Parts: sequence; structure tokens; C-alpha cells
Amino acid sequence: MSEHLKEFREFREKMNTRILESDNLEIKRFFALDSRAYEPGALPTQTKELMGLVASMVLRCDDCITYHIVRCREEGVSRAAFLEAFNVALVVGGSIVIPHLRRAVATLDELEVQA
Repeated sequence: MSEHLKEFREFREKMNTRILESDNLEIKRFFALDSRAYEPGALPTQTKELMGLVASMVLRCDDCITYHIVRCREEGVSRAAFLEAFNVALVVGGSIVIPHLRRAVATLDELEVQA
């Protein structure tokens, strides 16, 4: 795992633990809802992660984009499928998505080098 992705994962896990330690019921419920939304159902997890990726790109959240790219790779998403999802995000979000598209491709490249 690249240093960038290792740092991202460690920080995310550390801060999620810290946030959940606050014992705030509403925050815990939201975190649980978020996790459960990606479990397989009528749609497989892979499709749901791709949907999360597209939404994250349109909303321009780089942390979320990185998270969903990692999860999509873990779910076996191909580069061709990533590029189609990136295109959907670009069409829906417009040119303002382009900087996030660049970073998304760089993250995907990092993951592919490690594989």
C-alpha cells in the first residue's frame, strides 16, 4: 500500500474510532446507516460502491472518492467500469468534477501499481 493510501486509511480509522467514542447516539446511528447502505441487497455491493463513487465525485469530496475507489477495488471493479463511472460523474457534475477526476485516476493508478 502506498504511503498516501496508508495514511488515509490510518487517519480515517483513528478518527472514526475517536468520533464513535463520543457515545453520541445520533452519530452512531448515522455511521451504522452508512455502513449498511452498501451491504448487498437488490443491488450488489459493487454497484452500490460505484454509485457512492459517482455521488462523491459530483459532491466533490476527495476523501469519499478515495474511500469508494478503495472499496470498489476490493469488490473487484475493473478499470473499464471505473472509467464508465467517472464519465457518469463528469456528465452529471460537469467540468467542475475534472480536478476530482484527475485525483481519482491518480488514486486508481496507485492501487493498480500495488496489485
